[in-house]
Amino acid sequence: MFRQLGLVVMTLLPALNEKNLPWLDVIHPIIVHFVIAMTLIAVVFDIIGITTKRSNLFEVSFLNLIVATIAIFVAIVFGQIEAGLANPYGSSRDVLNYHSTIGWSLAAILSVITGWRYVSRQNNPNKLSKGFLFVDITLAFLVCVQVYLGDKLVWIYGLHTVPVVNAIRDGVL
Repeated sequence: MFRQLGLVVMTLLPALNEKNLPWLDVIHPIIVHFVIAMTLIAVVFDIIGITTKRSNLFEVSFLNLIVATIAIFVAIVFGQIEAGLANPYGSSRDVLNYHSTIGWSLAAILSVITGWRYVSRQNNPNKLSKGFLFVDITLAFLVCVQVYLGDKLVWIYGLHTVPVVNAIRDGVL
């Protein structure tokens, strides 16, 4: 019975294209660039806000954190789907596992930081604690590590690129 159900579901799904995806191109990197930009600009605005004592930048930073927190979960959904279709090979499996683990960790960290920021804004919206700034900078470092791992998956291992997908399909990799 489950096998028949599986066959029915498989017929409803679109065929995989030359990049081994059911849609035109990879979606995860498109969404994740919003997360990267919003997170890093939030940290930059916090640093500038503290050094110049312009508290209006804290508001911009907080709004960027909200967008990044929402977008990271969308990016993770597409990232998990696309990772499942990537057919990682060799040491790309390890890099993909690290990338996935850090991605989920960043989602949790971003959620906690955004919540912390919301609560601290209620007390004093014109001030940012040094502890928060330390966590902010740590977050930016983790985002940079995540970017490095994602870049490695695409530019070194070529996941979801036509030549690598063809090599995997032909049994070369």
